[in-house]
Amino acid sequence: MNPTTRQVMRQWTLAQPVIASYITALVRDFAVRDDLLQDVAVAVLESVDRYDPSKPFIGWAIGITRNILRNHFRRSSRDRLIFDDELTGKLAVAFEDAFPTTLSQLDHLEDCLPKLEGRAREICALRYTENLKPAAIAERLGMRANSVAKSLQRIRERLRDCINSKTPSPRPAYE
Repeated sequence: MNPTTRQVMRQWTLAQPVIASYITALVRDFAVRDDLLQDVAVAVLESVDRYDPSKPFIGWAIGITRNILRNHFRRSSRDRLIFDDELTGKLAVAFEDAFPTTLSQLDHLEDCLPKLEGRAREICALRYTENLKPAAIAERLGMRANSVAKSLQRIRERLRDCINSKTPSPRPAYE
């Protein structure tokens, strides 16, 4: 594998959640979204020789995504919910700009999670590692479902505060 392909594959791994979120913002059907995400991954890999490593990868990948979405919307123009190029372009810019912040926040989340202790850590693990709903967590821990839901709310607030304390202020929103 040549160095450019290797670099693009690494960049794709980092960009994939942002690209998936961008597609999800525009396509409601999850099965179609997954197909489109696969189409984008294939197109990125097939276009690897056209990628300029001196430019931001995420912008390049979102450009490919926009083209695939444009073709998808053109093919499914009989659907009632179609987004025009202007809207998809604005969303592309927003997702591209959010990409570095998102990665930074994920890094900070990894730093903040170990600060949870005791019951908070246990509730968080049951909810987000085992994917249990508050009622199932309550049953397992001998709590009320409302108490678990309130605890999860407090845990998320603590994590958000921790992440925000480590994250630089965001740039102004787009008009």
